[in-house]
Amino acid sequence: MQSTKSRIAKNFFKHKLGVVGLIALSIMYLLVIFSDFIAPYNYVTSHRNFVYAPPSKIRFFDEEGKWIGPFVYGMKKVRNPVTYRLEFSEDTSRPVPVKFFVRGEEYRFWGIFKTDLHLFGVEESSDIAMVLLFGGDRFGRDLFSRVLIGGKVSMTVGLVGTLISVFIGAIVGALSGFYGGTIDVVIQRFIELLRSFPRIPLWLALATILPPQWPSTWVYFGIVIVLSLIGWMGVARVVRGMVLSLREKEFILAARVSGVSNMKIITRHLIPNTISYLIVVSTLSIPGMILGESAISFLGLGIKEPMTSWGLLLKQAQSISELEAHPWLMVPGIFIIVAVLSFNFVGDALRDAVDPYRAVEKV
Repeated sequence: MQSTKSRIAKNFFKHKLGVVGLIALSIMYLLVIFSDFIAPYNYVTSHRNFVYAPPSKIRFFDEEGKWIGPFVYGMKKVRNPVTYRLEFSEDTSRPVPVKFFVRGEEYRFWGIFKTDLHLFGVEESSDIAMVLLFGGDRFGRDLFSRVLIGGKVSMTVGLVGTLISVFIGAIVGALSGFYGGTIDVVIQRFIELLRSFPRIPLWLALATILPPQWPSTWVYFGIVIVLSLIGWMGVARVVRGMVLSLREKEFILAARVSGVSNMKIITRHLIPNTISYLIVVSTLSIPGMILGESAISFLGLGIKEPMTSWGLLLKQAQSISELEAHPWLMVPGIFIIVAVLSFNFVGDALRDAVDPYRAVEKV
């Protein structure tokens, strides 16, 4: 007899988009976990010679077609004869090799110990050449490094915020469905009141409560709490419905007759029987949390400098003229899209995999 876990795993891996999403999320979380080491530069360091520098072109052959390994050319500014604007141009007389495991700017790895070892970079002075995979921003900061560090916030806000909101929703929904009566009426009317407010204005209203003088770490946890306080209502509604059907089952009645307390029945019998739903809804709720944080930070009410996030990085690309002149500033938006789609794919695959009424397997 095939176990439930193996059946779920088998059905999940038959969902091609779900597997693609899982691989994409695994890569993104690996990048985020080791972001300090992978990032070639400190995400707050400005390089005045590379303000709005375009993405670096990694080359392997010189002008004569000779293989010399990965390198970048030095950059210099020249004035465009048509627009009279200063633009970056490659100095082909100065190839600068790109090396792995180079010494660079010091950082604290995982906040534990200090090191200056980076996965890749150039050993030349930053005044001559830099490896800017995603280009530079308006202060000459490496956008690639900032995207990696910003992923720490955007990707963890979704996880932590969803865990908190699902926990609150599961408890409140179970209490509402189990006790019924006045408690159920009060909880459901309160949920309806909260759901009647438009989500984004409610986010903004709660975000403005955060004191502007708070340090970045406090703001981060404040944003997590704000998103969690709004995201639990849908979970509570569904869990309530599931508990209403479960509370009349034989094993619940037997527990009541045996003298088991109501709280133990809720925590040991009812909520565990909703775990499959909670896992699926958690996966599907994370994209909403990521978009919520991005929206709040984009509007200037979320993560503040020096901390960064994908939403805060997108704030630099608000105008059409900015995008036309520096299109690489939209790169953080690509990461948001990939993360949201990947979570949705994984959530859909999990929902199909745990469906007990699945009669026909997808090909």
